[in-house]
Amino acid sequence: MARMSGFRHVVMFGWVDGTTTQQQQEVADRLLELPGIIPEIQAYSVGADAGVNPGNHDFVVVADFADRDGYVAYRDHPAHRAVVDQYIKPLVARRAAVQYELR
Repeated sequence: MARMSGFRHVVMFGWVDGTTTQQQQEVADRLLELPGIIPEIQAYSVGADAGVNPGNHDFVVVADFADRDGYVAYRDHPAHRAVVDQYIKPLVARRAAVQYELR
C-alpha cells in the first residue's frame, strides 16, 4: 500500500432546521469551485450525509494539502472566506472540525 503524506482538513456541519436541499446544493456548488481558485488544494471532496446512521452531521468537507502552510493558505483565502461567510455561516447550527498530518 502506498504511503500518503500531507495535511488533511475535515469539517462537518449540522444545518439549522428548515435548510433546504437547494441551499445545501448551493453550498456544495460554491465549495467545489474552490479547487479551481486555490492552488494549494490537492484533493477536495464534499457531500451530504447519506442518512444511514442517526445523529450524524448533515454535510462534510474533506480537503488535502501538501502541508500545514497549504491548509492555512486555503483557510485564509478570500474565496474560501467568502463561501464560508455568505453560504455556510447562515445555515450552520453545529460544526466539528479536525486537521491532521497524513502519514
